[in-house]
Amino acid sequence: MRIFKFGGASVKDAEGVKNLVKVLSETGHDNMLVVVSAMGKTTNALEKVIYNYFDNTKELQSSIQDIKKFHNAILLDLFDSDNHPIFTQVEDFFKDLTTFFNRNKSPDYNYVYDQVVGYGELVSTIIVSAYLNEIGIKNNWLDVREFIKTDNYYRNAKIDWKTTQQLISKGIKTNQLNITQGFLGSDSNNFTTTLGREGSDYTAAVFAYCLNANNVTIWKDVPGVLNADPRYFENAQLLNQISYREAIELAFYGASVIHPKTLQPLQQKEIPLFVKSFLNPKDAGTCVGKGKTLEPMTPCFIVRKNQVLIELSSLDFSFIVEENISEIFNLLHLYKMKVDVIQNSAISFSVCVDNNYNNLDKLLLHLKAKFKVTFHKNVALYTIRHYTKNAIEQLEENKTVLLKQIYNETVQIVTK
Repeated sequence: MRIFKFGGASVKDAEGVKNLVKVLSETGHDNMLVVVSAMGKTTNALEKVIYNYFDNTKELQSSIQDIKKFHNAILLDLFDSDNHPIFTQVEDFFKDLTTFFNRNKSPDYNYVYDQVVGYGELVSTIIVSAYLNEIGIKNNWLDVREFIKTDNYYRNAKIDWKTTQQLISKGIKTNQLNITQGFLGSDSNNFTTTLGREGSDYTAAVFAYCLNANNVTIWKDVPGVLNADPRYFENAQLLNQISYREAIELAFYGASVIHPKTLQPLQQKEIPLFVKSFLNPKDAGTCVGKGKTLEPMTPCFIVRKNQVLIELSSLDFSFIVEENISEIFNLLHLYKMKVDVIQNSAISFSVCVDNNYNNLDKLLLHLKAKFKVTFHKNVALYTIRHYTKNAIEQLEENKTVLLKQIYNETVQIVTK
């Protein structure tokens, strides 16, 4: 059993879908499960739909129509006749979406987000599945929500591994080609949940773990895992191989190629992970596995944009002790702040966070009751694994350094 995952960039248009077929033809597709993301920037477009639902209702229907037109253009390029059943299947998904908006009574943004945003994956996979069947590659379309069960922590749901394992073991036929969605699950009431942004990689790992797969391949628009994101750093290098531990470190600090939660289930069963280019499927790419040393040994650069640096000090110049730190972390948890780096001294405490849930103002108000608070929005957090003096100097050039923290193999620098 092999698991493939194709991201949105790989199926952004009809040519992308045809290229997916080319990859399957070159690699073989027996005994395989393929996880496919939403097409192109559909997730972003659905986030705009959600925004319109809450804050700009006069634009709601037109924003849904834009997404329908985008997918309809792909359908017309892939299928000879607009009488093909796939057109009705896709239309039915959009009818379901409109019905949800008409019936929904919940004001909870996170709940609404999860019920809406998953339509990107559902439409994408039904199109890919239908096209494969049309050209003679028989496959089985699966609704991932019937297999991956989670709690109801919407937008970042936690998997119920016991139930998920039972459903996957009983319900997946491993001797055929299966097509399913990434990113999605469902809770005990069968409401849709999501596993966190970019969670499709994690979906592939979950299926690999539950099916004892031979390997997982993530197909990207880059040649493999690079030592830096080429959008932000020049001269990025391909890493031929890395260990699970190194990949987990890179993912933890924010490397965008591999989702942070993807690697733990693979490591537990020592399932190799390959990251390859869907444009050049025969290239080796990067292998992530047990006992793989970093090759080549080179500094690895990671950046997180749009962070918030919060600096706290005691109002009476008393020490910041365990009791204070515990209270600070309880508040960070309460307001769903993801902590990316901390630094403390006798009378101060600094923390760099992601404000994904837009709770910053509430958090700051709460903190100001006990501490002197300063903060910097829109800062960048840079991490260098296997740093060198030269790498640090190049990174800091022409930047204002607000915080620096150096560990054995890692340096983290917050800049404005």
